[in-house]
Amino acid sequence: MFPSKALLSILLIALSTVGASPLRREAAPTLAFTARMNARANNANIVEADRARAQAMQRPTISKRASSSSFSIASSGTVYTAQVGVGSPATQYTLLIDTGSSNTWVGAKTPYKQTSTSVATGNSVSVEYGSGSFSGEEYLDTVTLSSDLVITGQSIGVASSAPGFNIADGILGVGPTDLTQGTVSNVASVPTVTDNLYSNGTISTEAIGVYFVPGGGAGELTFGGFDSSKTTSSVNYVPLTTTSPSSEYWGIDQSIAYGNSTILSATAGIVDTGTTLILIATDAFNKYQSATGATLDSNTGLLMITSDQYANLQTLNFNIGSTSYGLTPNGQIWPRSLNSDIGGSSNNIYLVVNDIGSNSGTGLDFINGYSFLQRFYSVFDTTNHQVGFATTSSTSAVSN
Repeated sequence: MFPSKALLSILLIALSTVGASPLRREAAPTLAFTARMNARANNANIVEADRARAQAMQRPTISKRASSSSFSIASSGTVYTAQVGVGSPATQYTLLIDTGSSNTWVGAKTPYKQTSTSVATGNSVSVEYGSGSFSGEEYLDTVTLSSDLVITGQSIGVASSAPGFNIADGILGVGPTDLTQGTVSNVASVPTVTDNLYSNGTISTEAIGVYFVPGGGAGELTFGGFDSSKTTSSVNYVPLTTTSPSSEYWGIDQSIAYGNSTILSATAGIVDTGTTLILIATDAFNKYQSATGATLDSNTGLLMITSDQYANLQTLNFNIGSTSYGLTPNGQIWPRSLNSDIGGSSNNIYLVVNDIGSNSGTGLDFINGYSFLQRFYSVFDTTNHQVGFATTSSTSAVSN
């Protein structure tokens, strides 16, 4: 599914943008994180992986059928992972954090170890992700995210085959529950970890807060709300989009302007931790490339600019609801310290905005991946059918 060094809805309503959230817990416990790098697999690059994922999401039937607590996320090059325990005593698995899928599963690398809490359901499971897949058997087991985030009887997949997964043991799926429909035999859908934390009373609101930092640093995933210590503004919310297929995911409506010039008119797309870059419709991408003067680098698949062009780079404004989120020039470039990890030259300047592979009008015209999320705190709120964003201390960072 994901290249080695690169990886890296729901109910429809019509609400207006809302301000600060009541979801809050000041002392959310966290797990320690580990940052690691990985070798690139199959000579794939981040653009190819992201675009394959986007194309699968534009065909939702393919991707669907073939009080708060936190735990830390680690960056693996361009992949964020968390250590998750399964069973009792727990075996630790390194799982990718993915808001664009909803099945939680293990076994791609570290074998699943049955314990007294393991219950075979007798059902098969199969999920396709566009550039990878997994299949196997579905179990019920105890899943431990942290000492106060323990789920008994969580439905998990145990992989017997997982082509494309050589950098993690599986996925912690925190997308909409509907994405599990048709993935497990003999059941209509399976509850996500967030569903179960909410239903068993561990969290009072079915929501998750996501905090990343630029340059491959650590992050934090908060269940039940958001961590206000990580934000520098109120969280502003917008309702989930009603436009398909974006409505199958964490979909929102937005427009994008480069400086004062609109390059993508108001349209639907998604917010997705499983996508590395910021992908926009081909017609918008062409406008962005023309405005920046960038050229396409054949080695990485990314746009490349000169130092002079970087000095003249303008803010890329994401207009979401009544709020504009400005991605600074530094926020638009790939971390130069990681250039070699994507097959690039250490002295080059690469842009993180790329082509989704189709013109606007598909119903999924952009993906705000974690190149965007590294600069803005995000909240995915199932209870209130909304997504929220806030600025952080990294919003205007110049670390790239």
